[in-house]
Amino acid sequence: MQLIDLHCDTLGKLLRCDREQAEHVDIKENDFCISIPGMQRAGTLAQFFACFTYLPFAKGGYEECYEDALAMIRILKEQCGRYQKELAAACSYEDIRKNEAAGRISAVLTVEEGGIINGKMERLRELYQKGVRLLTPIWNFDNCFGYPNSRDERVMKRGLTPFGKEAAAYAGELGMILDVSHASDGSFWDILDCAEGPVIASHSNCRALCDHPRNLTDEMIRRLSEAGGIAGLNFYGTFLSGGKESRLDAMTAHIKHMIQIGGSGFPAVGTDFDGFDGMEYEDIPKAENMERLWDALKRAGIRESQLEGIWRKNAERVLKRLPSS
Repeated sequence: MQLIDLHCDTLGKLLRCDREQAEHVDIKENDFCISIPGMQRAGTLAQFFACFTYLPFAKGGYEECYEDALAMIRILKEQCGRYQKELAAACSYEDIRKNEAAGRISAVLTVEEGGIINGKMERLRELYQKGVRLLTPIWNFDNCFGYPNSRDERVMKRGLTPFGKEAAAYAGELGMILDVSHASDGSFWDILDCAEGPVIASHSNCRALCDHPRNLTDEMIRRLSEAGGIAGLNFYGTFLSGGKESRLDAMTAHIKHMIQIGGSGFPAVGTDFDGFDGMEYEDIPKAENMERLWDALKRAGIRESQLEGIWRKNAERVLKRLPSS
């Protein structure tokens, strides 16, 4: 089995270690959820690495956040150079195939929090040129793109700004996947309407099973699936069952619901590893434990062909729509 994981936040942890000058902590040697040995044991084909920036910690606002994202891009490039036999950047499906043939794990860059664009359209091209191939336009704050998921119904109804609609279309034209995870319901529909390329939910679950605004409604699952999109199963307990436990039975239930509503080509994996804490129990605490989910889904009656789709083929279908490097 070979895995494509659509979302992790490991680069943020590496950035903190870099700034704190932590010794012997890098993508190969760490106590994080994601490491090279862990990915190798998981059979990882490609790992999407998010450049996530947290606005409240940035005294310089989104301008500082943009610099942080550039620093994370630099760190991943350095890590790929340091461990070039095991890890290599990928900007297209063809790159992933080449890396696979060479026995390397592919590292795909993403940006989580489009606020770092800060109304400057040229930054999308700059990020694309630096290798970013997926953009999550909105995190949990409203920004130049639009509005985030919220318990406030008024916020949830709001969508993309005029700039956000133009920028979302431009990102797709460049060759970026647009990610609706974290978006308000209004922003979700606007992104689908504006997109000039693939749209996915990189790390979101099913609202019918866990009533959280971060999750997708059945109507969203149907429409996203019809548009050729996918959703990566998020391992965070709050989005699985609303609690502080990340359990295999809840993961299995969400995958089965995705298949029921969106079809076998819809579910994928977007662990959100290294992006959440506070869990009291996790059935899959690290990448090396991913086989547990495969086994649980198989026991639940998920066919081998469906498992291959969840693990790799559904995400590959989306990646094939990106321009060649």
